[in-house]
Amino acid sequence: MSRNVSLTTCPLCTAGKGSVFYQDAERIYFRCGSCALVFLGSQFHLTVDREKAHYDTHNNDPHDPRYRKFLQPLFDAMRARVSPPARGLDFGCGPGPALALMLREAGYEMELYDKYYMPDESVLRGSYDFITCSEVVEHLASPGSVLRDLLQAIKPGGWLGIMTRMLSAETDFASWYYRRDPTHISFYSRRSLRWLAGHHGCRLEYCADDVALLQKVQSGNTANALVIR
Repeated sequence: MSRNVSLTTCPLCTAGKGSVFYQDAERIYFRCGSCALVFLGSQFHLTVDREKAHYDTHNNDPHDPRYRKFLQPLFDAMRARVSPPARGLDFGCGPGPALALMLREAGYEMELYDKYYMPDESVLRGSYDFITCSEVVEHLASPGSVLRDLLQAIKPGGWLGIMTRMLSAETDFASWYYRRDPTHISFYSRRSLRWLAGHHGCRLEYCADDVALLQKVQSGNTANALVIR
């Protein structure tokens, strides 16, 4: 496959251009020079039918204690910052919305949205104290517009919780298991999330290596909004 590939617009910041970051015999990945997002060329994205068929092979039982343990860091982070009965949205909940169930059990009011399994778009027009995205943002073809819309749906002072495997300088991208999922098309580093927080005037915290929290700053209090912990 030729490396003579033109620059392509970043789907996160839309201002930067991605240059070839990695390619193999099947795919080409780009890296944005502005926000450092690594993303799969759109010509290599799965069709809707193939993407849905891949998701249908997942078996995420909301009562599975191992799956709940996996989600525990994001659950604990939200419980530490938002008290029930706050209203939340589990965006990209999948067919087995375990995190939403855990939060409901803890007294929160939860709405669900998933492109394929819970496609009620009316919930996206709601207003929320917090929104969770567990293993979702890596699937987004247009993360900039999706995350913008989610942040707009959060009340001032509220939180967006993102769980995804972070790309770092130590990551061997060629052999990285996370890249090998054909539905994973956007890969974030801490620099990418710093860009996101700064662009939207949010505070940024990390409660685990792969869990980032963005707090929507109260109106009129945007100075020094970006905080890394």
